[in-house]
Amino acid sequence: MTKIHNLFISLHLRKKYNIMEEIKNDLLTIQIAEHGAELQSIKDKDGNEYLWQGDPKYWGKHSPLLFPIVCGLWKETYRTEGKTYQMHRHGFGQKVDFHLISKNEVKATFAFSDTEETRKEYPYRFNLSVTYRLDNNKIHVIWHVENTDNKEIYFQIGGHPAFNVPDMKEGEDLHGFLKFDNPNPQRLFANVEGCLAEGHHPLKMQDNLWEFHMEDFKDDALVFDECQLHEVQLLDKKKKPVVTVNFKAPAIGIWSPTDKNAPFICLEPWYGIHDWAKFEGEFKDKYLMNKLLPGASFMSEYTITIR
Repeated sequence: MTKIHNLFISLHLRKKYNIMEEIKNDLLTIQIAEHGAELQSIKDKDGNEYLWQGDPKYWGKHSPLLFPIVCGLWKETYRTEGKTYQMHRHGFGQKVDFHLISKNEVKATFAFSDTEETRKEYPYRFNLSVTYRLDNNKIHVIWHVENTDNKEIYFQIGGHPAFNVPDMKEGEDLHGFLKFDNPNPQRLFANVEGCLAEGHHPLKMQDNLWEFHMEDFKDDALVFDECQLHEVQLLDKKKKPVVTVNFKAPAIGIWSPTDKNAPFICLEPWYGIHDWAKFEGEFKDKYLMNKLLPGASFMSEYTITIR
């Protein structure tokens, strides 16, 4: 067989079986799927798993990438350049196959570019890459968006990592603790057909700690905008940090499925957010929209610290 034929077979098998890439150091081992460049596993040196393992009974994902929108559009519709487009919640970034373009022992980079199919629902040309890098007990998740079009492009991007709630067993009532770097964050409600209602609301807390239960998610995710938070810690029952998420993003969503007592919670840094309820303006004017001129690029990251 020729080298080209072997390469074709290799790419076909990787796509068919969703081959995982693994990187590790002395403290952590993580796995990433090429499909969606999605983080699949975070284990410490003792083999303890910190990332939700995607039981479809609750939620069949682990850490999907949100691109080119974050959360929902009003009526799943947006308008740009005189045309109207449809796009489902969180966009298509989680649904496409990325390609591994570089890797060493502690770092892996995955990339995806626009296609004829993506341009049917998002009429812009771009390169998108996601890099995972280990640094002791930290995981750096790095996003890079490049405008390869001949016009300004508009996009949002976000993470959706789900973490196992410490000390909780399946079948128990959801119960846990988060610690914020702001003692008085004000939340938005995103419960108007999946879009935002106006007005901020206080969160009942004590000493930067929020004790959460299933009923706290009856109105969907808790959404914090306006750069109110830049660090969220998931604590065990002794109030010790187990997972810490740090980010520069202007917003974060915190979510667990409604009425399921699912044993995980999502801590989601967002460069973007839902539409306001009944928003029918231009895509470029959507709340927390990012813009890139031709040839320009965007880069940012968030970090996950284990223990």
